Amino acid sequence: MSSPDEDEVPAIQTGPKGVINDWRKFKCEDQDTPPSKKELLRQMSNPQSDDICDRLNRKMSVQEYEMIAEEDEKCLRKYRKQCMKEMHERLSFGPKFDSVVELDSAEAFLEVIEKEHQLTLVIVHIYEDGVKGCEALNSCLDCLATEYPSIKFCRIQAAATGAGERFSDDVLPTILVYKAGELLGNFLSMTQHLSEEFFATDIEGFLSEYGLLPEKEFAACPDEEEAGVEVE
Repeated sequence: MSSPDEDEVPAIQTGPKGVINDWRKFKCEDQDTPPSKKELLRQMSNPQSDDICDRLNRKMSVQEYEMIAEEDEKCLRKYRKQCMKEMHERLSFGPKFDSVVELDSAEAFLEVIEKEHQLTLVIVHIYEDGVKGCEALNSCLDCLATEYPSIKFCRIQAAATGAGERFSDDVLPTILVYKAGELLGNFLSMTQHLSEEFFATDIEGFLSEYGLLPEKEFAACPDEEEAGVEVE
């Protein structure tokens, strides 16, 4: 007479129990999972047991193993992507931003430099209306702010800095980069470093050359399916 364990796939073939449990929970919550399969997962191959801990800690049954085999590639990518996103969120520190902050005074300028979170990179664009390149650079930073939410992008008119004489039109647009109150980059006359027509990718490349940009946030990465890249 066969024992109950003979109908089960050994845990060593499916990985740690935590991975199995996470997969079960994911499939139960996934709207694309048919109701019949959700019920199977709820039973956890032990319909006689009412002990939730016992269900979660059981080895993966043959039925569950076959269910994985039936999953299409798109669903498996979706599960991996969710796991990666959750891991990234756990490992991420510091505040998040999603747009460029407009500074309207010298006090606001000093505050963002001196009082911002010590892990936050602050990039300030000093500009004036009508000065060549300033409007284009503002548009570029609007784009980069959505791709690098861990960076605090700011802009302030030269006249509002309290040091207008230092930021005359001939040195604009200017980009200043700070972290923990320390000046890391001071780029005057940005248009001299770029072609006459420039875009967000040009500013991104310029700052990256100086090592001033972190890795892009996970949410900003291309969708795995669209990129056609398999994540191991």
